[in-house]
Amino acid sequence: MRNAFKSGHGKNKRFLHQHTALSGFSPKICQRDSIRLSIAMPHSMWGAGAAVCLFVLAGCKTVSEQQAKNTSRSFTTVVVDAGHGGSDSGAYRRFGPPEKVATLDVANRLSRKLRESQLKVVMTRTNDVFVPLDTRVDIENSTPNSVFVSIHFNDSRRRGVKGFETYYHSPYAADLARNVQSRLCTIKGSVDRGIHTADFRVVRKAVYPAVLVECGFLSNRGEGREALSQEYREVLADRIAQAIVESRYGAGAYQAPATAVAKQETPPPKQERKPILTPPGEGPGLAPPTLSGH
Repeated sequence: MRNAFKSGHGKNKRFLHQHTALSGFSPKICQRDSIRLSIAMPHSMWGAGAAVCLFVLAGCKTVSEQQAKNTSRSFTTVVVDAGHGGSDSGAYRRFGPPEKVATLDVANRLSRKLRESQLKVVMTRTNDVFVPLDTRVDIENSTPNSVFVSIHFNDSRRRGVKGFETYYHSPYAADLARNVQSRLCTIKGSVDRGIHTADFRVVRKAVYPAVLVECGFLSNRGEGREALSQEYREVLADRIAQAIVESRYGAGAYQAPATAVAKQETPPPKQERKPILTPPGEGPGLAPPTLSGH
């Protein structure tokens, strides 16, 4: 049995490959709205089949409403998760850096900004190492009075697709997801692809409010090249930090450093003649299909 990880919309999705007679059945499990699980197999296989199902279902566990804790207005610690790492490069396109490199850089910058704002920070990784998804979940759930923010970059077979997306699972994380998405979309030229609920393991199994942020598409020529820029990654970290700090302390509580305003929309300089209006930028992209099984 081996584990595999996919990038893009399949990012953080764990596949179980079993090369035995048990591969003759493939029940759909971990689906968002599944209520019953029905499996047909020979009686001789029931023992081994039941063991496999119990193992897989344990990995699909979702935190119940009774277990979930709403710390969205009281958190003192932020668990910052740099997606991928080590042998898991994530998305890798010629337009931009490997996803694992870009996510770690944004996460480190975000950590610094949050500490400067008097919030405690716990990092799931601080260098190029592979951290299993369940270990990331253990870190977030063992950090009391916290919220969890996972940093990723997106991927698509269609190179024209671009924009920011933010995902969450618990309703307690909806406001944080909305704030992160809103702040990212203040970056000049940004495309708002919206906030969505999803079954990514790191948000589905979180006890505390958790969001997963897609900071643009490495498969897009423009966004991939921007992700190569340290200045741009600084701006990404700044906008996410602003959303987190203001979620905790209210609007206006975050003081952005001067280095983080380079990409912010600025009014045009005054001219003696009437300025020519530029055409509007690209509108919001299409929302991705419903995700399940992450």
